[in-house]
Amino acid sequence: MNFARAADGSNSLPFCVEGGPPLGFPTNTVAIFIVAFVCSIIVDLIQHRNAEEISFKSSVIWSIFWIVLSLAFYGWVRMEHGKDCGNLFLTGYVLEKTLSVDNLMVFIAVFKYFNIKDVLQHRILYLGILGAIIFRGVFVAAGSLLLHFEGWAELIFGAFVAWAGYMMLGGEDEDEEEPDYEQMWLVDVFRGFYPIFPALVQDRFFISKEEAEKIAQSEQEKNGTTINFKQGALRYMTPAFVCLLVIEGSDVLFAFDSVPAVIAVTHEPLLVFSAMIFAILGLRSLYFVLVALTKYLVHIETAVIFVLFFIAGKMFLHAYEKLQAKTFTNLPEFHLDISPTLSMYIVLGMLSLGVIASFIWPEEDDEEEAA
Repeated sequence: MNFARAADGSNSLPFCVEGGPPLGFPTNTVAIFIVAFVCSIIVDLIQHRNAEEISFKSSVIWSIFWIVLSLAFYGWVRMEHGKDCGNLFLTGYVLEKTLSVDNLMVFIAVFKYFNIKDVLQHRILYLGILGAIIFRGVFVAAGSLLLHFEGWAELIFGAFVAWAGYMMLGGEDEDEEEPDYEQMWLVDVFRGFYPIFPALVQDRFFISKEEAEKIAQSEQEKNGTTINFKQGALRYMTPAFVCLLVIEGSDVLFAFDSVPAVIAVTHEPLLVFSAMIFAILGLRSLYFVLVALTKYLVHIETAVIFVLFFIAGKMFLHAYEKLQAKTFTNLPEFHLDISPTLSMYIVLGMLSLGVIASFIWPEEDDEEEAA
């Protein structure tokens, strides 16, 4: 495919103009992304090959490393294909990274539910992130195909994003019971093959029938505690693997919110996928940072809600414009030009206000409120 230069002499591609078609990138761009992606996976695997507890300092350093790596890729895309392409990538990256915070909050609750300690959290998060990369590829491919149905695709994505914002707006009911994660659909699927052994066995995901019986007998003799589990199975999955399934299942549900949102602002499949992958690669380090900082960034979720409604509104306006031009020609014309750069500034501005508000108006402790 011949990629002509833009009128200003840059390498900006047609799809990097707001509303432009997703035409694809030249081979060298795809190759650079693949090399960066593979090298990142290898570096992460080598650095965290040992099941050791990750310190807060190490988490911060690695979080900065992944952010710098992402910004380097952004700089290369901007230099090679123009500022619009670069800004589309950066907006998608920031959006995915921010939306991931809500997903990581679920991870914190899941680990607490299964009583998973830091060392095992490290392993589960790594496998969970590898699964997330695969799921994102599938979702991005499916979502990008829908973009060929111009107008209707924007309408569908806008509805998904608006619904995500509405659900976040509802918040959590304090009287709502803690969810039973063991009843998640993905756990039910695996339970049909491997019954659950209700006790952690070091960092093991599966144990044999003989091991299960031996552990149960030992627990009975030492502590007088009876471990009840389904008899007759050849292998059992431990709570560690059940936790991994819940993490993966939660991420699939989360992808229904995040993928349409990123596609809505980025469009081009490679930019969408690369933005999401670079954001996901730093999630494990970000998780341990978030555990320490979650009580401080109390207004970031409100900022995310505003971002989602902004994106949904933009998608609805684009859908109206395209459907009016091609299908519903009797409707009055309407055009609102929101460039990728302006969209990026709006998203970054809203999120920055959420961070600033968290420090100006911190959440009061229950003890202070009682006083």
